[in-house]
Amino acid sequence: MSKSIHFFGQSVFGQLISLIDRLQVKQAVKTTSSDFSCKGFYTWDHLVSMLICTVGNCNSLREVAAASLGLKGKTEHLGLQRLPKRSTLSDANRRRTPQVFELIYHGLLGKYRSFISDSRLKDIFGKDVFIIDSTTISLFKAILKCVGRKPKSGREKGGIKVHTMLNADEQVPQLIWFSDARTHDSVFWNKISLKKDAFYIFDKGYVDYERYEKLCNDEISFVTRLKDNAAFESLQELEIPDNIDVGVLKDEWISLPIRENGQIIRRLHLRRIAYWDDLQKRVIIFLTNQKEIDAGQIALLYKQRWQIEILFKQLKQNFPLKYFLGDNTNAITIQIWCTLIVNLLLTVIRERVKRKWSFSNIVSFVRLHLFNHIHLIKFLENPEKDWQEELFTNQLLIFSD
Repeated sequence: MSKSIHFFGQSVFGQLISLIDRLQVKQAVKTTSSDFSCKGFYTWDHLVSMLICTVGNCNSLREVAAASLGLKGKTEHLGLQRLPKRSTLSDANRRRTPQVFELIYHGLLGKYRSFISDSRLKDIFGKDVFIIDSTTISLFKAILKCVGRKPKSGREKGGIKVHTMLNADEQVPQLIWFSDARTHDSVFWNKISLKKDAFYIFDKGYVDYERYEKLCNDEISFVTRLKDNAAFESLQELEIPDNIDVGVLKDEWISLPIRENGQIIRRLHLRRIAYWDDLQKRVIIFLTNQKEIDAGQIALLYKQRWQIEILFKQLKQNFPLKYFLGDNTNAITIQIWCTLIVNLLLTVIRERVKRKWSFSNIVSFVRLHLFNHIHLIKFLENPEKDWQEELFTNQLLIFSD
C-alpha cells in the first residue's frame, strides 16, 4: 500500500493555530495584563483550550479536558505550558478578561482582511457597504435579561445579544458588541464610528427618526426598511426609467414626523421605494437618504443584508453556542470570541483552497481529523487523489498476478 501523499508533520489543529501570530497574542496579553497572577495557565494555553472546545464541538469542561489529551507529548511544539484541567479552565473562564480574546480576534482580522475580502460591491457602488444587525443566543439560566413574557413555570432563561457590523465585501464581523437580550438594537449606534464614504444597511429594528436625521446631517448614506404602520406624507413622486429593475413599483420623497412628548416638532425628508420581491411574493418598502443611486440599486444594496443572516446561521449551526462552559457572563463572552476566532481561521483556510468547499464541510473535516497529521490545504484541494492512487496500485497488483 502506498503512503498517503497528504501525510504531514503537523496535525490539522497545529496547522490551524499556526495562522495565529504569537506576537499579536503577546501584545494583546501585555495590553490587557491577562496573564497577571495566572498561576501557570497562561492566555495562550487558555486560547488553545477554547479553540479545541470550539472546533471539537465540546459541550462541557470534561469534554475539553479529554479532547486536549490528543496534544499530550506535543505541548512544547504548540507553545503550551500545560494542558487544562476542568477546574483550571473553569477558573480561567471566570477570571480572565474577555478583552484579550477580542484583541486577538481584531489582530487576526487586520492580518487577513485583504486576503479574505474582495471589492465587488465597492467597485459597483464606489463605497464600502456595511451591514448592521444583531442575533440573540438563548442561555440556560437568567444570567442576562431575556425578552418575552415570563414562562408559566416561573423559571426564566437568559439571553445574550450579539450586535454585529459586517463589511459586505468580507465574510467575518468587523465590529462586535455584547449586551443582554433586552437591550434595544439602536443602542449599538453609539459603538460605531461612522464614515461618510460608506453605505450602512440595517433593518426595521433600528428605527429612530432622530438618528436618521443625524445621519442625514452628517452626510452618512443609509438604506433601511420603513415600518408598515409608519405615518408619512408623500412630497414628490419620481419617474421610474424604463431600464430600471422591473421590481421597482414606486419611487418618491416623503416627509416623516419627528415627535417630542407626542407633538410633531419637525419633519424629516427621506426617499421611499416600493419594491416587488418576486421570490417572497410581497412588496418591500425601502427607506434611504440617497439621491444619486437609482431605485433598483437601492434594492440591490438592501439585499446584501442577507450576508449577515448567513453569518449568524453559520456560527450557530457549526459551533457549540447552545452549550457554554460557564454560567457567568465572562465565560460566555470568552467562548463567543473564541468561536469568532475559529470562524475567521476556517474562512482563511477556505479562501486558500482553490477547490470550492462549503464552510460546514470544512468544519466537519477539521473536526474529524483534528489531531491527525494530514496536510490540510493539499487534501482539501484534491481529496480524491489518495483514492485514485490506491485504486491504480490495486489494479497493478491484480494484473501482475
